[in-house]
Amino acid sequence: MARAAVYLETSVIGYATARPSRDLVVAGHQQVTREWFACRAGAYDLFVSQLVVSESAGGDEDAARERSSFLRDIPRLGTTEAVGDLAARLVASGVVPRKAAEDALHIAVAAVHGVDYLLTWNCKHIANARMRQAIERVCREAGYEPPVVCTPEELMEDE
Repeated sequence: MARAAVYLETSVIGYATARPSRDLVVAGHQQVTREWFACRAGAYDLFVSQLVVSESAGGDEDAARERSSFLRDIPRLGTTEAVGDLAARLVASGVVPRKAAEDALHIAVAAVHGVDYLLTWNCKHIANARMRQAIERVCREAGYEPPVVCTPEELMEDE
């Protein structure tokens, strides 16, 4: 049986590599993310896009270097014309706000490439219960099966 594919959105990379936060919620997300990579990531085929690589390269130089090192061996999915078209549909439909167009690209990369899960901590524009059905509808109308959008905590299985 083939392993499920997981697209890692930039927030997951940031939480996996950042220094521990003093903010209790962020620290909890960091811990869950690190546990997911330590215990569960090996059960999946992991992917990122060039957008994740580019977003991860920003900010503090040391942190960017850490994120870049983390991403080194994770295969990249291409940002094709079909990806651009689906991202544009997500924004044009109002499902993803224009100011969050890069979030639409993450969703589109995962959908167009047939990825099973989109792993993210972006609960404002991606892993948002109010937006989930609309995202799925736009993907299906465009002919793509949407990925299951979830946080690392939601993709933890009991041992």
